[in-house]
Amino acid sequence: MDLLALADFTLVARHGGFGKAARAARRPKATLSRRVAELEAALDLRLFERGQRDLKLTEEGRALAERAGALLAELEETTIEIASGSAAVRGRLRISAPLLFSQTAMGRLAAGFAQRHPDVRLEVTTDDRAVDMVEEGYDLVIRVNPAADDALVGRPFLHDRLVVVAAPELLPRAGGIFPAVVRDRDVESSWTIDTADGQRAIAIDPVLRMSSLVMIRDAARLGAGVARLPLSLVSRDIARGRLMAWGDVPTSRVALWALYPSRRLLNARVSAFLAFLRQSFPDGTAEELAAYLDDRC
Repeated sequence: MDLLALADFTLVARHGGFGKAARAARRPKATLSRRVAELEAALDLRLFERGQRDLKLTEEGRALAERAGALLAELEETTIEIASGSAAVRGRLRISAPLLFSQTAMGRLAAGFAQRHPDVRLEVTTDDRAVDMVEEGYDLVIRVNPAADDALVGRPFLHDRLVVVAAPELLPRAGGIFPAVVRDRDVESSWTIDTADGQRAIAIDPVLRMSSLVMIRDAARLGAGVARLPLSLVSRDIARGRLMAWGDVPTSRVALWALYPSRRLLNARVSAFLAFLRQSFPDGTAEELAAYLDDRC
C-alpha cells in the first residue's frame, strides 16, 4: 500500500475536505484529490461520499481513518524522535496547559525540558478554556477530558481520579449534613462515594465556593469542610495525616491529553516534548503524578 496516499487520505479525513486539508498542509488540492482517488482504486473501495458542497467518510473510510491515523502518528513520532536524537531541536514551542496542572507540575516539566533542549524557546500559558490552536498560534495543548475534535490528534499521558477528603477532625458520621468546599459552578446537594463498606451518599452544605482546586485543598486542610479533589493533589496530605480520604467518587476518571493540530505537520519540537512527557510519566497513573509532585518537597 502507498503510505503517502494513506497519509493524504487521513489528512483529508481529519480536516473534512480537500480544500481545508490543502490549506493546512500547504499542498495543491489537486494532488490530494489524485492521491485519494489512487488509494480508493488500489483498495477497490469508496472512502468518501462526494456531495456538491460537502465530503463525508463512508463506513469503510471511517474505519480506515481511525486505524490508519493512529498507526501513522506512531510512525511519524518514532521517525522524528530518531532523527532528533542526532540533531539539535531548536525554535519556539508554544504550549497551553490547564490551571491545576500548570500550578503543580508544569514549572518543573518546563525546566527539565529546557535543560534537555536548550535551543528550544519554550512558552507556556495557563488557560482552562479550549484555545484555538491555529488562530492563537499554539503548537501543543494539554487538556482535561477533551471533547472529540476532528482537527486535533494526540493521546492521554496521565490519568487521575477524584476522592472526597476532609480534615481529621471532621468525621464521616452517618446521617447529617456536612459543610463542603466546592467549585464555584457545582450545584449538587449530595455526593456519592465508594468506600470499603460499599457506596454511600453524603449530604453537603456548600459553605465556600472557589474557582481553584488548590484553594479548595488549602481550605479543606484547615477544616472548612469536605472537598472533592484529584487524588494526585491530595495524596501527600492523606499520607501525612493532614487530610482523611472518605472514598472515591464513582466514574470520576480524569485523563490529561497532549494534543496537536496535524500529524503531517508534527515538528521535532512537539515530538521532543511528547517524548519528554512519556519519560516523565511512563505509567501515567495518579500515584505517579503524586510522587512526581512529592519530589519537589
